[in-house]
Amino acid sequence: MKHMVRFISGLWQIHPFMEGNTRTMAVFAIKYLRQFGFSVSNEPFRNHSWYFRNALVRANYNNYQQNIASTTVFLERFFENLLFNGQHELKDRFCHIRWDQEMKIQSAISKCQNVTLEERAILSILAKAPKTTQKQLAAEIKKSERTIKRMMDSLREKNLLFRQGSKRDGSWVLSDPKECGKNTKRGQPAAEYRSCR
Repeated sequence: MKHMVRFISGLWQIHPFMEGNTRTMAVFAIKYLRQFGFSVSNEPFRNHSWYFRNALVRANYNNYQQNIASTTVFLERFFENLLFNGQHELKDRFCHIRWDQEMKIQSAISKCQNVTLEERAILSILAKAPKTTQKQLAAEIKKSERTIKRMMDSLREKNLLFRQGSKRDGSWVLSDPKECGKNTKRGQPAAEYRSCR
């Protein structure tokens, strides 16, 4: 995977294809991987086309005056999902240079394997808006309030979420994902989550 990331990002950077360089690079990557026995289709590239393109940009973009260095982390997540059934959430905005806080949140949440996509959505919303009500969560992720309550109970059982303060005026706090699954009353708030309250 590391070889693939370096090879593809380097090849994309020299822009060998005059038209549709990124699209053609995706086709090239598929054919290249199939040569090594991987069963790869165009679907992941199509479904995450903007993420793939911006991950290639971030793998090659440096701006030292702005303290920005190239990073292959986004491309690595894409290929880890593609080749090794990774579970990284591939949102285009995560590749944005000023998306540091969201990156930290998603990176931390993804470390706990026993979390559904809907539960991750709840954690992401609460990390940014800890006073969000269950009714608001239900409207945001298109689920019933009863389902939201059940999922939040599950997150509390997994030690990823706890309530701080009163029922009326309190807020939700995300625990450090390292506490996930531990059989304790409540986890320790992670530093990046404390700053979001």
